[in-house]
Amino acid sequence: MCEITKQQFKVGEMGEVQQLDVGHWVLRLIALVIDGIILGVIASILWSFIFVSLLFTGVLLGYSYPLIFPLIVGVLMVLYFAFFEVTWGATLGKRLLGLQVQTTDGGKIGFDKSIIRNISKIYWILLLLDWIVAVATPGDDRRQKYTDRIAGTTVVQVSKAFESVTSATT
Repeated sequence: MCEITKQQFKVGEMGEVQQLDVGHWVLRLIALVIDGIILGVIASILWSFIFVSLLFTGVLLGYSYPLIFPLIVGVLMVLYFAFFEVTWGATLGKRLLGLQVQTTDGGKIGFDKSIIRNISKIYWILLLLDWIVAVATPGDDRRQKYTDRIAGTTVVQVSKAFESVTSATT
């Protein structure tokens, strides 16, 4: 994987410099894409078997598809992230990239903290705003999304990317 260095940004009136670990944010974005692909497959299967049958009953008529499908995918996304972060400490995408979700003091997160940190994933614009606010505003830990700051959680690198895959095959 390419080396991405930390970028410096001046913040505040004093002009103090805080480090933004761009490589960390890129890994998190890749993990989100991997998890999004997994969830896309799950949502498509659910939509095909369960919700299309509702069309024949007349429940989903007209313009409800564009409103209901994104909401269902968003709820699935929040539940997927919460379940895996509470049980494994990371989603499948994060595990592949060697990332783990922890409390700011290094402990395992609970379901309540996981729901708080992942609620912005219910709709993509909220997630985008969560990331932009995190990068644009100063905080104690520059690896935290804004909702991570609220929940008292952070994502840390616990192993090299794809290490779990290569160690399983050897």
